[in-house]
Amino acid sequence: MFKKIPHTYVIIFYIIVIAAVLTWIIPGGEYDRQIKIVNGVERTVIDKDSFHYVESNAQTWQVFGALFKGFERQSGIIVFILMIGGAFWIMNNSKAIDVGIFSFLKFTKKIEHIKLFKLLGVSNIIITLVMIMFSIFGAVFGMSEETIAFIIIIVPLAISMGYDSIVGVNMVFVAAGLGFAGAVLNPFTIGIAQGIADLPLFSGFEYRLFCWFVLNTVGIIWVLRYANKIKKNPQASLVYSDDEYWRKRGNANVESIEYHTPPSAWFVFVFISTGLIIFSYFYPQTEMKIGNASAVLPMVPVCTGLFIITSILTLRKSVHFFVLNLLMFTIVFLIVGVMGYSWYIMKIATLFFAMGIFSGVAMSNRANEITKLFLEGVKDILSAALIVGLAGGILVILEDGKVIDTILHGVSRSMQGMGKFGTVSVMYVIQNMINIIIPSGSAKAALTMPVMAPFSDLVNLSRQATIMAFQFGDGFTNMITPTSGVLIGVIGVAKIPYDKWVKWIIPFMIILMILGWLLLIPTVTMDLNGF
Repeated sequence: MFKKIPHTYVIIFYIIVIAAVLTWIIPGGEYDRQIKIVNGVERTVIDKDSFHYVESNAQTWQVFGALFKGFERQSGIIVFILMIGGAFWIMNNSKAIDVGIFSFLKFTKKIEHIKLFKLLGVSNIIITLVMIMFSIFGAVFGMSEETIAFIIIIVPLAISMGYDSIVGVNMVFVAAGLGFAGAVLNPFTIGIAQGIADLPLFSGFEYRLFCWFVLNTVGIIWVLRYANKIKKNPQASLVYSDDEYWRKRGNANVESIEYHTPPSAWFVFVFISTGLIIFSYFYPQTEMKIGNASAVLPMVPVCTGLFIITSILTLRKSVHFFVLNLLMFTIVFLIVGVMGYSWYIMKIATLFFAMGIFSGVAMSNRANEITKLFLEGVKDILSAALIVGLAGGILVILEDGKVIDTILHGVSRSMQGMGKFGTVSVMYVIQNMINIIIPSGSAKAALTMPVMAPFSDLVNLSRQATIMAFQFGDGFTNMITPTSGVLIGVIGVAKIPYDKWVKWIIPFMIILMILGWLLLIPTVTMDLNGF
């Protein structure tokens, strides 16, 4: 008999205890911080020559306060998860998503008979296109926290297609992670790192695009291979029993749903349309930014016009399709908000919250019923939010113990005398290790680039190669580190235990890390544009 695998909460608490033990072993140390303007934004970066040892602050009873401090640190993501969970529960009550998935699957069965689709497999095409879309989002504007909202849509879709929740998470979160690692134009990683390293913004674009293509090709093939295995034998899935939650939710008899459009749905349509027309007046033009390029376009008026047209068409069909239209344009305005107005999780959560409320009103639900549904959704997703708070305590312990800078100083000294290829390889390993502790790309860029960039000059290594090592080291381990609030939030929402996720992702992680190392070789052996 094997002992029962510890609960995710227990695993993370063990890691907090290990972090506390490290504060007793590693001496305390600090770098001085200074303010630097990076691409027009003030960033706090370290002074590379200022490291000094300080009195250590060994952590003991503080491990019990890590949950509280973790909640403070990750409060934005926690509230985001709770608001998203409540909003989608209201929408789920309308059965609109079930209707949408049912209609989508009916459509895929119709096109299965087309020769090309039959040859490639409709399901394979769907998985590939969804993964490419989210990978582009990750590569262009650093989609990360936003993936949590899409898990609630894509995981039920994956289950309905005969797959498991792991495939659903791969279609969204892992795909965005591959894009994040490819980071063609990501302003939060490449933009900040190149700014600190005094390189032209988004230079070396051509080789990064090649790397993005290679990473996604390997990633998509890996996911398709696993997906087809699960479709042939669903019980081979590590999360087959855990997915019972999603299978029960998808058992609603969609064909028996009464298709109708109550007056309240038309009221919601008029109310939202009026608001969007007013916004169109005040925001006639939007500067959409993609990397270092931008274009001024009438995004809000165009999206408003499309919303009005599609809403009338869907309302004439059924309120369920109108609610789906609300969801689609919520995603459209999310993209406009992120790329045009630099929205972050507060505004994105507000957008989805409004979507949930309007969905409830459109279905003729009273205020008390909408409130009850929202609270049920919060209750359903609360465990995911708690895990995020607990995971945030890991970094709190290491920071309060004053060992983060000591670790960075020690590993930077270990690279001396290794030559160009040895140095970039060690940098890659170091960035992966640091990312397990500090999963934030922008924070890690501000912490490591002031040390790594000047050091690369000493061994005649291109600073661009140093940033590639940072880029890959920042992207891959985000998919496994328990300190990542996004990862913990994603698998929490998908109802995947952390230990099962780790068991599944480790072989894929090994392949990605080896691939990343191989892609670093040309940065020191070939004359690449921008390097």
